[in-house]
Amino acid sequence: MTNMNLFNKNRAVEMAKRLIADSIWKSANLEGLGTTFSKTEAILANAPTKTTQEEVLFIVNMKRAWNFLLDNLDYPNCFMLIRQYNKVVGEIIAGLLIGPSVLGLVQQTDFLIQMAEIGVVLLMFSAGLDTNLRDLLKTGPVAFAIACAGVFVPLVGGALLYMGFYGVAPWGSDKFFTAVFIGVIMTATSVSITVQSLKELGKLKGKVGTTILSAAIIDDIIGIIVLTFVIGFKNPDVQPSMVIVNTILFFVFALVVGFISYKIFKWVDTRYPHTRRIPIAGLAYCLALSYIAEHYFGIADITGAYVAGIILCSIQDSEYIAEKMDINSYMLFGPVFFASIGLKTNIDNLNIDILLFSIGFVIVALLTKIIGCGLMAKICKFKAMDSLKIGVGMMTRGEVALIVSQKGLAVGLMSPVYFTSVILLIIVSSIATPIILKVLFAKEGEAKRDHAAFLYKSERDDI
Repeated sequence: MTNMNLFNKNRAVEMAKRLIADSIWKSANLEGLGTTFSKTEAILANAPTKTTQEEVLFIVNMKRAWNFLLDNLDYPNCFMLIRQYNKVVGEIIAGLLIGPSVLGLVQQTDFLIQMAEIGVVLLMFSAGLDTNLRDLLKTGPVAFAIACAGVFVPLVGGALLYMGFYGVAPWGSDKFFTAVFIGVIMTATSVSITVQSLKELGKLKGKVGTTILSAAIIDDIIGIIVLTFVIGFKNPDVQPSMVIVNTILFFVFALVVGFISYKIFKWVDTRYPHTRRIPIAGLAYCLALSYIAEHYFGIADITGAYVAGIILCSIQDSEYIAEKMDINSYMLFGPVFFASIGLKTNIDNLNIDILLFSIGFVIVALLTKIIGCGLMAKICKFKAMDSLKIGVGMMTRGEVALIVSQKGLAVGLMSPVYFTSVILLIIVSSIATPIILKVLFAKEGEAKRDHAAFLYKSERDDI
């Protein structure tokens, strides 16, 4: 099948090359240039013709565009992923426009809230399914150390930012927990765009790429655990010691039940490979673990969903389950969730203080990731340039930040007006990260070429 696809693609490329002259000629006529087919062929063949400068430039540029397209059919780029991010932002903006803050066409209802909750659970389940445990274990302690720094520094930075704007809060107060939660939002890392950028640069499988990927996975796990603690401590009816005990008990429960579940799913997967019952059973398992986490252990349902995804990520049909979850998540429940963020975003109280806070929020969120992850990478014996790349690669935020924000809003840890800050952070980080990474790798290439030239010159001088 692969050979047949390759044959069909090669044949299509050859056909396109034959029709380039015709396509360029027709495009030129659509632009009102009035050139003939024979003149177009002559220009493409670099033959002299009686044509205007404008016609020649147009045809030559079109030729270059076609050549670039045909020469780079297999060249990976992050356009599709950036478009996906734009889709998420678009869904949020759509919810904002039709919500109470702008047009007032749609109001929050219990039905929409429940749909959004299911969307959150499915998104976290899919994130867990996308985890590669082998890559996670390969990098080991180094990735763990970088992830810890990538959580601690933004957590502290976010809390200090909030207190800098709204005053120092005493330990245990509502304002204190809000400040800590602002830091928790900053801990989330979404490396999808980073991964695509590294693929484009051919650096994903290298030491830097593997470290970023593994650290990001561990980063999200630690961030979710921190979120669990913060939500637990926020409840005045819950003792802090019980929060710690319940969290530990849940992960012990997940470890034991997860091992048994993994064996059962592996057996079912072997007996009934690639059948509908596997994703159905996976979805049921995800919902069950989410319910158990929240109802019996008092921790966030998204924690249970994420753990369920990690448990099932190593079975043979994990990609098949993820594919089926994506259909439900990204076609129905996911858009409802992101639109609900827009519905809940309150811009009526948007003022200069909130705008300044949002700008500070973005700056602190980006810098703390670079500083925290970069310094820890340097401590772990990475070169200075590689440490900077790791820091930059970890600064992208995405769906997880929105999910954490949503959870904080649900338990009263955050006001809807601060969704503006989170959305701005996602947009800025998703645009800036690929650009900065490409610049850093380009500088590294220039440095290597300069070094090689210096060595060559030295050898010549010695001769």
